[in-house]
Amino acid sequence: MRISAMESSSTGASAGGGRRQATRQKLYEAAVTLIAEQGFSATTVDEIAERAGVAKGTVYYNFASKNDLFEELLRHGVGLLTASLREAAESTEARGGSRVEALDAMIRAGLVFIDRYPAFTQLYVAELWRTNRAWQSTLMVVRQEAVAVVETVLAEGVERGELSPEIDVPLTAAALVGMVLVAALDWQSFQRERSLDDVHSALSLLLRGRVSGNR
Repeated sequence: MRISAMESSSTGASAGGGRRQATRQKLYEAAVTLIAEQGFSATTVDEIAERAGVAKGTVYYNFASKNDLFEELLRHGVGLLTASLREAAESTEARGGSRVEALDAMIRAGLVFIDRYPAFTQLYVAELWRTNRAWQSTLMVVRQEAVAVVETVLAEGVERGELSPEIDVPLTAAALVGMVLVAALDWQSFQRERSLDDVHSALSLLLRGRVSGNR
């Protein structure tokens, strides 16, 4: 359930910046754990500070409010997911793989991310369905950034003739991201006996259109 293991995307930070980032990571971990346990409204800043092992003032030094902390948590987490999807696509491209292979690699990258950060993923999916949150606009922006990575690969596949020109790229990209999120959460909650490889294999068959029995 840990989120403090989420790597910072910045490099070459100063020692002071590194300490602040480490503090933010502690606060992210405390917030995601508490909110997963008892909900956003029931979680207080005092509880977040206590769970993180810092003074309450430290929370407000780093974030203007609890809302701001959670908004930044969502931005940070989805940003890491987006980076992992992009890296999977670029690695496949570098070794000469097809766009379908890139999509398959992205499915696996998504599963690896969700397996590593299940509590964050649960919160993220839950917040996607709420429309009355202060951070809703930010959530839509970061969601689109993740989906856009998949859209790019799909569009390249169509352009190269690897994929049908009839596919709806934006909707298909959203469907693929949603498929991974929902399937992975179901796996985490109800099918823990399955391995990551097993889940990836099942989703790979769906991606490649091989569930009908036709070859």
